[in-house]
Amino acid sequence: MLGRLFGKPKQEANALTTLDKLNETLEMLEKKEKVLVKKASAEVEKAKEFSKARNKRAAIQCLKRKRLYEQQIEQLGNFQLRIHDQMIMLEGAKATTETVDALRTGAAVMKAMQKATNIDDVDKTMDEINEQTENMKQIQEALSTPIGASADFDEDELEAELEELEGAELEEQLLQPATTAPAAPVQVPAGRQPARSVPQKRTAEEDELAALQAEMAL
Repeated sequence: MLGRLFGKPKQEANALTTLDKLNETLEMLEKKEKVLVKKASAEVEKAKEFSKARNKRAAIQCLKRKRLYEQQIEQLGNFQLRIHDQMIMLEGAKATTETVDALRTGAAVMKAMQKATNIDDVDKTMDEINEQTENMKQIQEALSTPIGASADFDEDELEAELEELEGAELEEQLLQPATTAPAAPVQVPAGRQPARSVPQKRTAEEDELAALQAEMAL
């Protein structure tokens, strides 16, 4: 148990420490390579000077030392290549380990969640939900059912009566005569007055009726 708790962080720390050490070694080799390159260039310059001075032996000695520096430079280049290779492999292994650890952790969490959620409990919960839903439907249907005197009404008869009313109203609208627009007032030209109506002469019966009303008033 303790190995599981403290083993992985220790391995990760060792991997990081190793990478740091490899980086330090790589920097040291690069510095040495730069120094050797300068020394080799210096030997070439010396060889040129000795050659100009007709000192062939000294010039050849300079070229020999240049060759030795070049061999060391090549060797250092090989060392750097191996260190780069080692670092790439170590980083890849570290990434693989971290990926596997993450997948393992995810699998463990998923297993724990599945263990906490029993399939029987899920089925029981779904049955309870379905039962409650069915009960609610029955309650809603019971509340929407008409009670009292309205329960005896026949829906078909009510719909038929409504159709008759609508048909009668439509027929009444069709039979109703169209309304005529009021006659437009006649425009009288300015300066002309409308002719006064001439009073009609009363008939003999009207005279007798007027005389009778006068006598009754007396």
